Amino acid sequence: MSASRKEAPLTSVQVEALVVMKIIKHCSQSFPLMTTGFIVGMDAKSTLEITNSFPFPATEPPPSTDTYHDNNNMSQWAAAAPRSKANGIYQNEMIKKLREVNVDANNVGWYTSANLGNFVNMNMIENQYHYQKELNERTVALVHDVSRSSQGSLSLRAFRLSPAFMAAYKESKFSAESLQKSSLRYQDILLELPLQIHNSHLLTSFLHTLPSSPSSTASQQIPNSLSELPPTHNLPSPLHPNLSTLTLSIDPFLSQTSDLLLEAIESHHTELNNHQYYQRSLAREQAKITAWQLKRKAENASRVLTKQTPLPEDEWQRLFKLPTEPSRLEGMLNSRQVEQYARQVDGFAAGVTGKMFAVRSNLLPEKME
Repeated sequence: MSASRKEAPLTSVQVEALVVMKIIKHCSQSFPLMTTGFIVGMDAKSTLEITNSFPFPATEPPPSTDTYHDNNNMSQWAAAAPRSKANGIYQNEMIKKLREVNVDANNVGWYTSANLGNFVNMNMIENQYHYQKELNERTVALVHDVSRSSQGSLSLRAFRLSPAFMAAYKESKFSAESLQKSSLRYQDILLELPLQIHNSHLLTSFLHTLPSSPSSTASQQIPNSLSELPPTHNLPSPLHPNLSTLTLSIDPFLSQTSDLLLEAIESHHTELNNHQYYQRSLAREQAKITAWQLKRKAENASRVLTKQTPLPEDEWQRLFKLPTEPSRLEGMLNSRQVEQYARQVDGFAAGVTGKMFAVRSNLLPEKME
């Protein structure tokens, strides 16, 4: 059984419509604070079926007058909730109750809320690694972007950590040399799985029983002449054009995403400067070690001529301490987050650019004849 499961990797995620509604309600009620919860379901061959979801119990922070820091603390507690011991016990109790009522429920992952795609961080990695560290545990992380969903299109995505990143994170090897040997890039951190929403057969049957439009008995009878036609003032009017799509104002989500993109780029430059500082410090220490070794060799050569015992040449390991190379994990996560923001800016700018080209002649100054 375990061998067959390993041979069929996960290729898609199927989420029940009720689970989608529960996740949307939970994330929307707590917005802009981060919310998390766990999901249960079944593993059907290469498809992960998610049948139910439950939010993690809310933790009340100590009273304080600083609202800004309180919100940050609540978001941090919510982000760390999936890997806490108390919530682990809570998950096991909920799954036990579901099995008592003959519901097939297995822990298949967790979900979190996001704001304009801001979800690629250490909390995301640590939570998913906590769920995915077992070889036979097939779990996913559902990310619901509340801000993008408020525009009218649902933003719900499923992610997993790649096997190469799991191996590197287990060994905590994120140095430049190890990343070069393993050929691990920031694009290889997360694997996105296609997600589809599923309705039960009972709900589908109910939707098919609903009439497409309200009908009256008069409209069902075929008139015999023009005089018997019903009056047209009671008929529904055709759809009017949506004039709001013609506005030339820049989408506010585009400006917010651009600001977040600039912050992510600044964080990336900060990590790059830290690595450059490490390289300069390493070069200075290596130069000191080289000078000390040359001096010790010359001193030993003179001691040999005077028939004295040479001094050990490995004392530099005790006298000098090489700086510790910083982890490149933060830089990789920042690069992945920059890519996420860039894709969002590309999507937001498409509509604005199209409208600008449509009215290009009115925006340009008139040519002087």
